[in-house]
Amino acid sequence: MRHVYIVTYDIANPKRLRRVFKTMKGFGKHLQLSVFQCDLPAIDLIRMQDILTLIINAEEDQVLIFNLGPTESCPIKSIQTLGLPAKLAKRATVVV
Repeated sequence: MRHVYIVTYDIANPKRLRRVFKTMKGFGKHLQLSVFQCDLPAIDLIRMQDILTLIINAEEDQVLIFNLGPTESCPIKSIQTLGLPAKLAKRATVVV
């Protein structure tokens, strides 16, 4: 079952930050600085977590992964934005 995740990160080192950004581009849609929306099955979530764990420094960096629920039930009912409108990703197959 696929779930929608919001992934945010705070990376202290510029080199690791670029590697995390590049990795996340393979798993989801870039929404804002350091924020991605991902529509993933469980196996891809595990793969993403494994790769990010290898990149980050657990003593200096933080990655937050919010599970918004199953993709099929459209868990995002509404999003309130201030300023520019939000551009959410539509459900689509992502080849990593």
